[in-house]
Amino acid sequence: MASLDTAEPQAVFRDDAGTLAVALAGSWSADKAPRIEKLVEEIDQRIAKDGTGARLDLSAVDRLDTLGAYVLNRLKARREAANSTIEIFSQRPEHAILLAEVTLHDHDVPRPPEHFSVVNVLVNIGAAVVRFGRDMVGGAMFLGEVVVGSASVVLGPRKFRGPSMVNQIELIAFNGAPIIMLISFLVGCIVAQQGIFQLQQFGATAFVVNLTGILILRELSVLLTSIMIAGRSGSAFTAEIGSMKMREEIDALRVMGLDPIEVLVVPRILALVISLPILTFISAMSGLTGAALVAWLYGGIGIDTFLARLQSVITWKHFAVGLIKAPFMAFVIGLIASIEGLAVKGSAESLGRQVTASVVKAIFMVIVVDGLFAMFFASIEF
Repeated sequence: MASLDTAEPQAVFRDDAGTLAVALAGSWSADKAPRIEKLVEEIDQRIAKDGTGARLDLSAVDRLDTLGAYVLNRLKARREAANSTIEIFSQRPEHAILLAEVTLHDHDVPRPPEHFSVVNVLVNIGAAVVRFGRDMVGGAMFLGEVVVGSASVVLGPRKFRGPSMVNQIELIAFNGAPIIMLISFLVGCIVAQQGIFQLQQFGATAFVVNLTGILILRELSVLLTSIMIAGRSGSAFTAEIGSMKMREEIDALRVMGLDPIEVLVVPRILALVISLPILTFISAMSGLTGAALVAWLYGGIGIDTFLARLQSVITWKHFAVGLIKAPFMAFVIGLIASIEGLAVKGSAESLGRQVTASVVKAIFMVIVVDGLFAMFFASIEF
């Protein structure tokens, strides 16, 4: 063998009381991969030829990275599968740590591919039900924490983060108003156009005012606004809180004696509860504007006629229904966004997964809440 003072990976073989002893040296790193592969193949052949165990000494290795440790661990696993005993040791503790980590992850057994069957379908349904139950229990527990945190803020006003709430209102209401107005205007135009097209067949074009007025004020304005806020602000809340969780800033808050619920969650939820009714009102006005414009251009209904009929058809109840729903939907969105943000683990993959879950769950719950309110208002004839 050549001298061991070079950076090239090398191996020296000797017989130690019937056991093959291999002294490794040099740099066992990714930039020396071709040489490492040849040496490992040579070691493997020597062990297979002797039919005895082997001891690999890494004490003289100058540099060992993940590739070197992985290749050695693979050699050890392959020889042990062939009933040979291999011991890898080193006097340098960093080598032992790296070898242990590679061994841990290398032994992760991939799950076999699942084939379609009735049992697998039932198993997946059961797992989904269990996850849903856990989410409901976790949500109830987090709701309790938010209530306690809100009560603490009320009893100790100095704990309230007023500037944080104002900043969130600016981000949600002020910055979100343009896109809400645009989408609501376009949806109002589309609903009015389709309504006119269908009602013309019965000579009842004027009833498009009833259709658009009631539909926009009671349902569309609050639903569109809530879905947009869930996708825009809810995802932002999850990403912000999740990033703080990844960087251990939330743990730092607890170490400083601060409650993350009071500092991060309560101001955001309160900002949502204040902002969503405002945006719902803006959405309703934009939707009615779009409907009036299309009714004038497409249906021949003048603006004055549209407003007069709208005034005779719409009551304060229709206007109040959307505004009543808005704070409850805002609270649900804020609660889900905060829960998913605090559930983020220490990886970017986890952050992306929780942000996606936050948006999907928030939109789903917004539609559920809207349906519950619709049944409630219908039952009390409101």
